[in-house]
Amino acid sequence: MDRDNVEASILHAFEVVLEAQLKAVKRLRAGAVEEKPPPKRMSQIDLVYDVLQRAGASMHVSEIIDRVEKTHGVRLDRESIVSSLVKKVRRGDRFVRADRNVFGLKGGK
Repeated sequence: MDRDNVEASILHAFEVVLEAQLKAVKRLRAGAVEEKPPPKRMSQIDLVYDVLQRAGASMHVSEIIDRVEKTHGVRLDRESIVSSLVKKVRRGDRFVRADRNVFGLKGGK
């Protein structure tokens, strides 16, 4: 490359960088703040798992639903969550059934 091409390339690179910086300043001045992606949502079963793990003991489904709502702001459908928990218990997946509508974590965690 000859000297003129090198200078032109360097000037072009500076121009691109400065344009990007100018756009960023204009966005900030206009009040546009870069948004963070929303936090990853937890499934209903993950919410139940979290509540049971925090409690450290088995709980009746009514108490689980109340605690999920207080802790995570999500109201669970009772029949749906009982059905899901029973299926998980049958599969041996994370949950145990201590009594009628009373669930805990496998391994007593």
